[in-house]
Amino acid sequence: MNLGLAGKKALVTGGTRGVGRGVVLALARAGVDVVTCYRQEGEAAQSLERELKEIGGQHHVVRADLADPAQITELLDECRAHFGRLDVIVNNAAIINHVPYEKLSLDDWQRTLTTNVTAVHLIIQGALPLLHEGSSVMSLSSKSIEVGIPLRAHYTTTKAALHGLNRSVARELGPRGIRFNILALGMIHTEAIDAMPDEQRAQMIQRYSDKTALGRLGTPDDIAGAVLWLSSDYARYVTGAVIPVDGGIA
Repeated sequence: MNLGLAGKKALVTGGTRGVGRGVVLALARAGVDVVTCYRQEGEAAQSLERELKEIGGQHHVVRADLADPAQITELLDECRAHFGRLDVIVNNAAIINHVPYEKLSLDDWQRTLTTNVTAVHLIIQGALPLLHEGSSVMSLSSKSIEVGIPLRAHYTTTKAALHGLNRSVARELGPRGIRFNILALGMIHTEAIDAMPDEQRAQMIQRYSDKTALGRLGTPDDIAGAVLWLSSDYARYVTGAVIPVDGGIA
């Protein structure tokens, strides 16, 4: 199916690893020109640049720490300079760690909120001059907010906050024809799972596969498929929604 995405311009945050990388590559293969960012230098960014060069198109992989508002401004300036507009934004970048609530420091709490929520707000707000009727903005959330996850109070708080932000901006900016949606992810098989010791990895995969209706973990490509749809005119009447992409997890 031709989704009519060729020539569109996209910003994907945190696009060198995991889900973000899958989204970047899927958009590029669909003919979308992509700006993406990463926080730390490394092979992941370099290999992504090589893959994008093989695919072809006007792609830019830039360094930006989204905890720094000045670097968010610079990232949006890159989009403006290279593209002049944005048809798609995917707010993917986030940080997560595991800390007992009683030991959760204020610094850890604030750093997580800054990266996972404030950065999304600043990107959306700063990108408004680049957005237009038909633009699609997606923020990635987690099904974990429905049940809560031990040791992740700060992370689940930030993902729940994205839902409120999404509903409000969808209502306020709907008259301008800009769409805002949430993708609520289940357990996705990424490099982080592959990096686990063999026994722990096998147990993790089995445990969460058994919780899903489809009997498997998700993949970055599964998320990318939903992003492609929401980026297209086939989803032109979908806004303010929370769309589970979780394999029917319970």
